[in-house]
Amino acid sequence: MERPLSAVPDQQFPKRERLTSKKKIEELFKKGSSVYLYPFRLQYLPGPPADDARPEVLFSVSKRYFKRAVDRNLIRRRLREAYRTSRAELLGGVPPAKLPACVAFVYTAKEPLAFDLLKKKLILVWQRMLLQEEPPKSSSK
Repeated sequence: MERPLSAVPDQQFPKRERLTSKKKIEELFKKGSSVYLYPFRLQYLPGPPADDARPEVLFSVSKRYFKRAVDRNLIRRRLREAYRTSRAELLGGVPPAKLPACVAFVYTAKEPLAFDLLKKKLILVWQRMLLQEEPPKSSSK
């Protein structure tokens, strides 16, 4: 009997990869760095991830622009799915030492966007964050 696609280990989004600790979240937003690319502000805490070389991730949608919980939940679901399906592309080829410990994707748009656009932008903001993490190259003369 074949395993369903959702049971493939790379395609899951297990609880250990979710950022739920209030202490870590406070530290992330106080000490972390950020990158902005519409419709996201990506807040991250530099440093290697703890156990399994995957950063803990948080998705946030503002109550200010989306008053109804149904709308916020829809966007969060789309973001989680975009991250889950593109995680191999995001984490593949990046050494664990370069990955952030914690990441928060803060949705800043005032309207819900299509899944395909969200996925593309999520990948772009992640790449921008990785480029920002690289130390500046010194020029020796």
